[in-house]
Amino acid sequence: METQARQTGIQTDTQTGGSAIRESYQKFDPQAYLQNNYTPPRADFSRPDSIVPWKLNCLREAFSQGDISGRTLIDIGSGPTVYQLLSACEFFPEIILTDYLEVNRQELRRWLRNEADTFDWTPYIQHVCELEGKGSCAWPAKAARLRSVVSQVIPVDVHRSNPLHPRVLAEPADCLLSCFCLEAVSPDRESFQQALRNLSSLLRPGGHCLLIGALDESFYLAGEGARIPVVPVDQPFVSSSLQHCGFQILTFHTYTLPPSMKVGVDDVAGIFFVKAKKL
Repeated sequence: METQARQTGIQTDTQTGGSAIRESYQKFDPQAYLQNNYTPPRADFSRPDSIVPWKLNCLREAFSQGDISGRTLIDIGSGPTVYQLLSACEFFPEIILTDYLEVNRQELRRWLRNEADTFDWTPYIQHVCELEGKGSCAWPAKAARLRSVVSQVIPVDVHRSNPLHPRVLAEPADCLLSCFCLEAVSPDRESFQQALRNLSSLLRPGGHCLLIGALDESFYLAGEGARIPVVPVDQPFVSSSLQHCGFQILTFHTYTLPPSMKVGVDDVAGIFFVKAKKL
C-alpha cells in the first residue's frame, strides 16, 4: 500500500512481508500520523534543527535552481500531506496526487475543498513564502495556487508495473515527487528497487525525480495498533538503486535527527533528500 504519510503504495502479492504491510496500513490513522510528524518539535519553524523546515528548504532549493519544468508533476504516495507541494505548485500547471489509502485521499480532498477542521497547513505555507522571499502575508495566494493546480487525487500501487493502474498516462510526467513512500511500503530492498523501476515508467526521459525518505528506520507509528514496518535503507543503497534504475543523481542531502526529534513514534536515524534526472 501506500501512505507519506508515510506515503504509501503497498504490495499486492501474498508474500509474508507484503501481507504484514497491508495489514498494518488498514489501521493507519491520518490524524495520528499528522500529529506525530507535523507538529512541534518536528515542525517547529523557530528551530533550525527541526525536520520539517529542513525538508521544505531542500524542496525550495531544488525547484529554485531552474532546471525542473514541464506540465505535469505526479506526487507518489501523498499520504494526508500537502507541504511537499508548496514549492512545486509554482512551477507546474498540473499536479496529480496519489495514495494507496482511501482515508488519505479523503483527507487530501477535504483540504482541497477548504473544508473546516482539516489539518492547518498555514504555518507551512507561510514558511515557504518566507523562503521564497514573498513574505508570510502571501500565504493565501500560494494556498489558492496549490488548490488550483491539483487536477486529480487517485489511487496508486507502486508495486504494479503501472503504479496508476488501471489509468494510463496520455504522456509521461515531467517530474515525480515521492516522500517517505518506497521504504515504508516495501518488505525488502529488492521490492524497493522494483518499485523505483515502476515509478520510472511514469517519467519522461530527462524528467526529474525528487525523493525524501527515512534513513535506517524499521518502523513508525500511525495510530492505535498501526505499527508500520519499514525496510531500513542508507545513502549508498538509495544512490545505487537510483543509478541502477537509470537515474543521474544531481543532489543528495542527509539530515541526522538530534535527540530532541526522537519522540518515540519511530526509530528513524535520519532523512535523505535526492534530486535525480532520468537518463
